[in-house]
Amino acid sequence: MSLRLYDTATREVRDFEPVVAGEVGIYLCGATVQAPPHIGHVRSGVAFDVLVRWLQRSGYRVTMVRNVTDIDDKILAKSAAAGQVWWAWAMENERAFTAAYDALGVLPPTYEPRATGHVPAMVDLMERLVASGHAYVAGEGDVYFDVRSYPDYGSLTNQRLEDMVPAPDGAPADDDGDLVAKHDPRDFALWKSAKPGEPTTASWPTPFGRGRPGWHLECSAMAQRYLGDTFDIHGGGLDLRFPHHENEQAQSRAAGYPFAQYWLHNGWVTLGGSKMSKSLGNGLLVSVILESARPAVLRYALTAVQYRSMLEWTPDTLAEAEATWNRLAGFVERATERVGVVDDDEIARTALPDAFIRALDDDLNVPAGLAVVHEHLRAGNTALADRDLTEARAALVAVRGMLDVLGLDPAGPQWGGTGADARYAVALEQVVQAELTARAEARAARDFATSDAIRDRLAAAGIVVEDSATGARWSLAAHRTEDED
Repeated sequence: MSLRLYDTATREVRDFEPVVAGEVGIYLCGATVQAPPHIGHVRSGVAFDVLVRWLQRSGYRVTMVRNVTDIDDKILAKSAAAGQVWWAWAMENERAFTAAYDALGVLPPTYEPRATGHVPAMVDLMERLVASGHAYVAGEGDVYFDVRSYPDYGSLTNQRLEDMVPAPDGAPADDDGDLVAKHDPRDFALWKSAKPGEPTTASWPTPFGRGRPGWHLECSAMAQRYLGDTFDIHGGGLDLRFPHHENEQAQSRAAGYPFAQYWLHNGWVTLGGSKMSKSLGNGLLVSVILESARPAVLRYALTAVQYRSMLEWTPDTLAEAEATWNRLAGFVERATERVGVVDDDEIARTALPDAFIRALDDDLNVPAGLAVVHEHLRAGNTALADRDLTEARAALVAVRGMLDVLGLDPAGPQWGGTGADARYAVALEQVVQAELTARAEARAARDFATSDAIRDRLAAAGIVVEDSATGARWSLAAHRTEDED
């Protein structure tokens, strides 16, 4: 079975066939940096991170573009209300998003373009649309896309033009207080004229007048700049299908660019069945959650649900994720103590279980993939109990390999486990084993003073030694807080 993905445009699961064999280009609509991120904002980053990891694991060379929208109405309004320069406000929140992505183990994109850095490309695209009759100038600095000029408008979201709501862009008032007429109320803004009271730094000169870009134009221009006229996957949250993605597709294809071949959309994080948003007052900031929850636990909670499904957030969500994470991390720690450190390179190269491959190839069915992880976890625990170190190691490698695909390997570099730097773990293993060998030799010679001294020396270093019929077993001592002393 090859990779199959649900394409929003065709409303079916399709075999994935890249434009260029062996390569995949992905454009993900990233943050509009008007405020710091809540967990609903970062779900798409985590969901598409799993896609990137799976494509890479499957042998593809992936170019991942995740943009930053650093200029829009809300950024201007919120920065003004805070008495801060708009671009400083945007940068502050961009850094908050970056910190959240990093904390949750989201791989950095290949490119992360800002809208304000790509105005020339936007102007080029806008000129192309005006010249071809797909866009028009409604006033100084106001340019609109003519939706009736593009017969396939509405095809992405399967809507008829007459059923669509008017474009929310709104038209600016002229000197007489009248609205600038659009050809159709559903025509959307490619360029917006500078408004009275707005900072001059928030507008740019164009052949059509001074102003700033419309949201949809930004993404079309940046996708074409970094991925070319045709690319493989365009992704984002479910709420972006209309009008944002519908408008992106229309303007790009009207300009003559085939644009995205697959459209993928992740489900929302919901509270009480409602989409998480600032307007509902139910936003849960990532920074606040991470004050009491480990990043790996939050990552697990956001990853464990299939990306197209809604994730209903409840008071039990993090507790359940933590319990599962502890089981996974506990097995990896116990198995590593018994069989030795497994190098990260081996984890990256190991063949994954067929059932896991089938699950991920089935539109990234992470819940089915995690079921396979838990099957191997149980087998590994049984092998440890039976002292079958060969089977225990095989289970450890399989579990870590599968979790690595999900960005959840407890012993991998991200989460500071035994694999954070294999050199330290290997060195510790060799030093402790040398001490245990010396201790075993002392015990065999009935030199109990030396044997006890070695054990005390290890204990002082935080190493707990347990004797059994099969030999000595060591582990790291549990961390003690000051309150326990």
